[in-house]
Amino acid sequence: MTRGRHWGLALLALLAGTACGPSDRKMVLPADAPPPDRHDDPPVAINAETPVEYPPALFDQGIEGNVVLRLHTDEDGRVVPESTKVAESSGYPALDSAALVGAPQLRFAPAQHNGAPVAATFLQPVHFRHPPRAGTTP
Repeated sequence: MTRGRHWGLALLALLAGTACGPSDRKMVLPADAPPPDRHDDPPVAINAETPVEYPPALFDQGIEGNVVLRLHTDEDGRVVPESTKVAESSGYPALDSAALVGAPQLRFAPAQHNGAPVAATFLQPVHFRHPPRAGTTP
């Protein structure tokens, strides 16, 4: 792996090969919105690799963290970049910034309401983790 390009190490919860359950991924509804229908499905990440890069200086220091982004996708599943916000900080501005910078390149199958694609606002966790070292267990 080259220094400065740590693809795949900033893991999006849905792109890391582990399914993200309902407790990890939540739709964000306005206060006056009706409760979600049981036929509502959130957007589904479809990137083959995460576009979020691990900041090299933090990677080299072994710093890990979690960022939760508030994303809005349109009816086609495209992220609306100007709507992207940090909902929960990692405590490291560089990790938060890396998640924000990579967010516009995220691709999603659109949210669904009763089988029809709809725009959606939701929370998306981004996990910055080092790969397990050879000879160690996770």
